[in-house]
Amino acid sequence: MDLLRSPMHVDTVYVKGLSLNVPPREQRGQIKNMESEGGKIKIVVDSFVCDSAQLVINTLRPGKLPLEFDIESLRMTRTGADQPLRFDAKLINPKPVGNIISSGSFGPWQADSPRDTPVHGTYSFDNADLSTIKGIGGILSSTGQYGGTLDNIVVDGTTDTPDFRVATSGRRVPLHTDFHAIVDGTSGDTYLDPVKAKILDSWLVANGSVVRMKDPKGHRVELDVVIARGKIENLLELAVRTNPPVMKGVVQLNTKFDLPSGEHDVSERLKLAGRFGISQAHFANDKIQNKIDALSLRSQGKPKLAQNDTGENVPSDLSGVFNLENGVISFSKLQYEIPGTRVDLTGKYSLDGNQFDFHGTARMDARLSHMVTGWRSVLLKPADPFFSKHGAGTEIPVKVIGTESEPHFGTDFGHKDSPAATVEANTKTGTYSK
Repeated sequence: MDLLRSPMHVDTVYVKGLSLNVPPREQRGQIKNMESEGGKIKIVVDSFVCDSAQLVINTLRPGKLPLEFDIESLRMTRTGADQPLRFDAKLINPKPVGNIISSGSFGPWQADSPRDTPVHGTYSFDNADLSTIKGIGGILSSTGQYGGTLDNIVVDGTTDTPDFRVATSGRRVPLHTDFHAIVDGTSGDTYLDPVKAKILDSWLVANGSVVRMKDPKGHRVELDVVIARGKIENLLELAVRTNPPVMKGVVQLNTKFDLPSGEHDVSERLKLAGRFGISQAHFANDKIQNKIDALSLRSQGKPKLAQNDTGENVPSDLSGVFNLENGVISFSKLQYEIPGTRVDLTGKYSLDGNQFDFHGTARMDARLSHMVTGWRSVLLKPADPFFSKHGAGTEIPVKVIGTESEPHFGTDFGHKDSPAATVEANTKTGTYSK
């Protein structure tokens, strides 16, 4: 009897293997004008059940790919004339691979402007395997809610990855995020404002975008990242292989984060540019920390105390301007301070820990002869005027080279940029700079 009613009424429609292509926004008016103006039969469906569906939203924007959704199952239920549809859906996310379950309301459909179609709901994203993205790993889960229109969906949610890791270290650390995002459901582009992430005991705040790219295929992530007060050991535990981390301390960080799309490892694609500060740092390696303690005492003119293990455990402060590209961090400015000493360096450091190459100048409060005892102090007195300059008791060129696990500290009179090398070069050319 339902078939004889006007409009025609159908309780449930079952569909398998549906492929739905939504044309680009610019072409939808043309398609509407081509539709037949013949008689129409109105059919009302109460429930629509679909298995193995694919939704493709096409675009004419240069450099952008169509947005594709693989829908494992979908059930949409009518709630009334010109009212939104209730839906329950299960989707398979392609990268990272995982299952998304979502329910909510959709519509009424705005045929003349699909982007303005309302959508609201909740979602859960479980067992997402991050190893499908080269360079990182872990199993992610996420829950949240969303609402708005198709081209302006506001999403608030959380993620948890108890075993997050990056390839450079391979060490597993817990990662939690809270995020507020604006999603263009017709392009897949996402704007994060903000993301608050917790790595072990340290929080960072990021704002930026995740934009789908055509060449190379994937997503480009651009963020402004700020760590107001974190623990440097937490970041080192995530990023480098050395165990335990080389130092502990309080870190502040401001950086531009740029991860271009592509298939290479994250560590090879990641670009960073910014500045940092580390305060109250202590080295985990006792050998290194003991040398720091002794240097501090000597540079303050206390060489006798430096000969003994005082157990002082001197804190270190570091700050710098850096740039990361191709797995190597370059420092255009790196300053290291302990009581009695300030060291200014430039150089490079590789994330795998296999390259340390820093050169610069060390400035001590004490004069050279005051940093040693006995006959050596007497012998060095004539040299004091040559090394006492620019307001420092002693200023000498230094270097830090080697690897992360075996760094070597020393004077650097032979380096091309050292003061001594400059004097030698000027002497050979007939010029002299004091």
